[in-house]
Amino acid sequence: MDSNNKENDIYDDIPEILHSSKSIYSYGLGEFIMQTFSIAFGAYVFYFYEVEIGLDSWLVAFGFILYAIWNAVNDPLVGYICDRPFSFTKKWGRRFPWIISSIFPSILFYIILFMPPEVDPKDGQWIIFAWLVFATCLFDTAFSFVFVNSAALFADKFRNEDERRKVSGINMTLGYIGLAFGAIVPPLIINYGVKESFINQAWALVAVALIATLFMIPGMREDEETIERYLKACEDLKEKNEKTSFFRTFISAFKRKNFTAFVVLFLGYGVLRICLLASMQYGIRYILKMPAAAASLIMAAFLLGSLISIPLWLWWARKINDNRKLMITAAIMSSIFALPMLFLDNFIGWVIVLFLWGIGIAGMFIIRAVVFADIIDESVIETGKRNEGMYNGFYIFINRLSIVFQAIIFAVVHELTGFVEGAETQSESAIWGIRLTMSVIPVFFLLVSTIIFWKFYDITPEKSTIIKAKLKELDL
Repeated sequence: MDSNNKENDIYDDIPEILHSSKSIYSYGLGEFIMQTFSIAFGAYVFYFYEVEIGLDSWLVAFGFILYAIWNAVNDPLVGYICDRPFSFTKKWGRRFPWIISSIFPSILFYIILFMPPEVDPKDGQWIIFAWLVFATCLFDTAFSFVFVNSAALFADKFRNEDERRKVSGINMTLGYIGLAFGAIVPPLIINYGVKESFINQAWALVAVALIATLFMIPGMREDEETIERYLKACEDLKEKNEKTSFFRTFISAFKRKNFTAFVVLFLGYGVLRICLLASMQYGIRYILKMPAAAASLIMAAFLLGSLISIPLWLWWARKINDNRKLMITAAIMSSIFALPMLFLDNFIGWVIVLFLWGIGIAGMFIIRAVVFADIIDESVIETGKRNEGMYNGFYIFINRLSIVFQAIIFAVVHELTGFVEGAETQSESAIWGIRLTMSVIPVFFLLVSTIIFWKFYDITPEKSTIIKAKLKELDL
């Protein structure tokens, strides 16, 4: 028997589904919570401080840049800390204690984003700026401890390709329900020009997220086998007198071309997603000239397109068994469907385009965790170490750079086109600036990143099978 057949036999011995549906759905509620706050943060925070509070565009952008710099330290450092064993690890696991201790404060911290000091936005601009930096960094730090660990748990807890796709599909569904809640509910509560309405929408999101957290807890528990495997690997490294260096792991991660290609692709995806969704508040108010509630119907179309396409993406994923091809196709579709936002100026047109855009985004969303798990598996067999936490921290940091790009894009375009902070109406040039930030500029980012991913990412179905067989042999 040749080596490839032997490796395939080893892989085939792994049961297709190792965890109960109850456990998988419970784990997926973490995606519901994350996506709820992710879309609401991206859609409203920059807009709130620039338009509702009236803080200078460049100060808002600078605040977001400082927030991203904090991310440069925060997310990878959280991953580094949580990858290490502690006294509680044997009893409670490597990820679970961090998730449980951080999830409740992280949810509550969302509210303070919309509670800046009541001062004049001109005379007290630095006070408001300081609050923006403080609130965003506090919110992000708590969420990092939750979602760096929950994301890292995926590759370690779910080992089989079939199970990973099932979990990814359930995560996708629950994540989109979270997106629906975070996208549709706030506009029903928000009134443009009424700052207090933004606090009310925050409370609505927080109340539901707290309830979801109670049902999420069981799914975040680690199996005893997973804990023992990790502790055994730590003992082996200790016997070899090997230490995990933060900076060495950082450099090692970005030397791996598949990891780098992946994070570059999702940086482009993040820029398109956050620019389009954040610009939508400006577009509804100044282009469509409709109330905030219109965003609910527009986002409902986006989510409907995504949810309808989930079974099709899952079917195609199983049929072609090629995560790389699926990712590239979804990225190209996402880019193409966003371009019409450059010239559309009617409500129906927006609804149709966002419906189509949702189909492309769904493909990227559903295959993301599976591709990342393949990358983690490859790193494990090459290094003999499981550093999922740090890798997820690096990925989240790079992905959060999209917020920096969005802030800079908005500040530059708004400055060049004459956007007036806090104004009831905008000039024609300012409106064209809004159109550019919704379509052409972020689409360019995603197309370039897609080309980079196509050029350098090389984990094929055959290579993925070999990697999983080696993981089984090494018991990692």
